[in-house]
Amino acid sequence: MIEVNDLRVRFGRGKASVEAVRGISFAVEERETFGLVGESGSGKSTVLRALCGLVRASGGSIRVAGEEQGRTRTSRFHRLVQMVFQDPFGSLHPRHTVDRIVGEPVAIQRLGNADRRIARALDEVGLGPSFRFRYPHQLSGGQRQRVSIARALVVEPRVLLLDEPTSALDVSVQAEILNLLMRVRKERALTTILVSHNLAVVAHLCGRLLVLNAGRAVEEMTAEELKSGSPRDEYTQALLRASQGYDRRAVTA
Repeated sequence: MIEVNDLRVRFGRGKASVEAVRGISFAVEERETFGLVGESGSGKSTVLRALCGLVRASGGSIRVAGEEQGRTRTSRFHRLVQMVFQDPFGSLHPRHTVDRIVGEPVAIQRLGNADRRIARALDEVGLGPSFRFRYPHQLSGGQRQRVSIARALVVEPRVLLLDEPTSALDVSVQAEILNLLMRVRKERALTTILVSHNLAVVAHLCGRLLVLNAGRAVEEMTAEELKSGSPRDEYTQALLRASQGYDRRAVTA
């Protein structure tokens, strides 16, 4: 479903330019959930933004459903691919109601039965009719992220890009959103790419993952290899140790 080959993304020009993504390649099968993992600044979110066309690639190629993607994305592409962003408040228009936020992609894609589509999408993410005409500031963080997910699902995409969908939420809410994403992915047979720095989340949701460091691909592995604690690369091993929490022995050694 998704093929990325030697992807490069550069910001700025001349000597002041920075290459944020340096020749990353991977492929994702249809209905597979694939993880991109790394610490802050590793380039994982930039890869996702390059995929959906929010960031312009400076090199390499991207194919989605067998179609080569150019510098701009078509309306058909956005019907096929949707993205859920990290900050559920920043990605929602503060002066638009939930009804207008979720309905906007329907209008852009010129789809029929807008009322039915909006109601179905909100119901699918666990928000009843009472939420439909509220504003983002009247919602909790978890509810806002549910609205973001509903907005992505309303056009019935085949690919869902998730950019740290739970990192801005309270721990108590994170599990609810992750369970929601797992259910939706299964019911809709979605192809999913999940970006996260949380190895536990990636191991729970993804079958395979790619570890990134400083814009480069470090190691590709299965979730089972991650769970067994058998990564080959030193950076991946350090990332795994860091995700296991505070270790007093490591500090005093």
